[in-house]
Parts: sequence; C-alpha cells; structure tokens
Amino acid sequence: MQVFSVEGMTCGHCVRAVTQAVQSQDPAASVTVDLAAKEVGVESRLSAEQVISLISEEGYSARLA
Repeated sequence: MQVFSVEGMTCGHCVRAVTQAVQSQDPAASVTVDLAAKEVGVESRLSAEQVISLISEEGYSARLA
C-alpha cells in the first residue's frame, strides 16, 4: 500500500474523483481516502508517479506521505 498526502480534498465528490482517476487506469486498484488526514492509500500495480499524475489531473496536489 502506497500512502499519498493529497491537498484540496474536502467532500465526497473529491473522494469519488480521486478513486475513479486511479481506477480508470487500474480497475482492480484498492483506494482508501481519509479526508480528515488528507491521505489517500492506494494498493495498485501503478507506480507512485503514475498515481500522483492521475490525482494531479483531477486538480489536487499529491505527494508520497
């Protein structure tokens, strides 16, 4: 599991956007979002760089936590 610090997430729509962005490239990916901690956990075959890029495309600032 890779954990990312993601800025800008505030609501359920944000959770769905981030989850769908990752799962669009890896449908089997497991994505968990903790809005309070501003963290996203991803279990995926994608690299950390790919996940960060996908989250960034949705308009959020992401980095490895």
